Amino acid sequence: MTTALITGATAGIGAAFARRLAADGHDLVLVARDTKRLTEAAQALTDRFGVHTEVLTADLATEAGIGAVEERLREAERPVGILVNNAGFGNQGAYLTAPLEQELAMLKVHIEAVLRLTSAAVPGMRERGFGGVVNVASVGAYVPRGTYGASKAWMVSFTLGAARDLAGSGVRLLALCPGFTRTEFHQRAGMGTKNVPSWAWLAADRVVDEALRDLARGRSLSVPSKRYKLVVAIARLLPAGGLGGFSSKAARTYRAD
Repeated sequence: MTTALITGATAGIGAAFARRLAADGHDLVLVARDTKRLTEAAQALTDRFGVHTEVLTADLATEAGIGAVEERLREAERPVGILVNNAGFGNQGAYLTAPLEQELAMLKVHIEAVLRLTSAAVPGMRERGFGGVVNVASVGAYVPRGTYGASKAWMVSFTLGAARDLAGSGVRLLALCPGFTRTEFHQRAGMGTKNVPSWAWLAADRVVDEALRDLARGRSLSVPSKRYKLVVAIARLLPAGGLGGFSSKAARTYRAD
């Protein structure tokens, strides 16, 4: 099996990717900001699945953090065959209510880091003739809502275009667009979720299972569950902003790493 590198790997969807890929026999490079949580997560995965795990502490909102992960992805003697760009966060409130510094940090994580890490990983994958990149976006990409939705829309568009450009190379790229997913971040960030209907919630493990199945099938876009496929289909038909109220329920600050 190959090695998978996952950003935002200690909780939520990132942790679910780590569990699933470890269960499939992949060695792991876990990336996040909290060294203690990384170390604990890595040890637990090694104990449970018997895979080799590395930890890489990096804040992808910083130049140093992105550079450290780029360097690891370019190591030819320790190739990474699967990259999961999962780290991300959202800012509280609508446009102009969040400090510009936070908006720029979001763009650094959602756009610059995704572009640079993908660009660091793909040349080696293409040379070897196989590899996969999963960019964790959101159904918010289809629901105009400030910088968060715009950055996720960029992620989807970039992934679809890059997947087309790399067709036939053996390298697959997938934009993953989950809806509301049960993770710890809502509680950690004090995010109110009482107004989110029960039907809207997905389990992180299910999101990951559908994403990896779609990646294996050669698809470049994955929208887990029929309910969110319908949300995306409706959003594409409505005028811009037609589902704006849907994404407003998620307008809180939280980090997915």
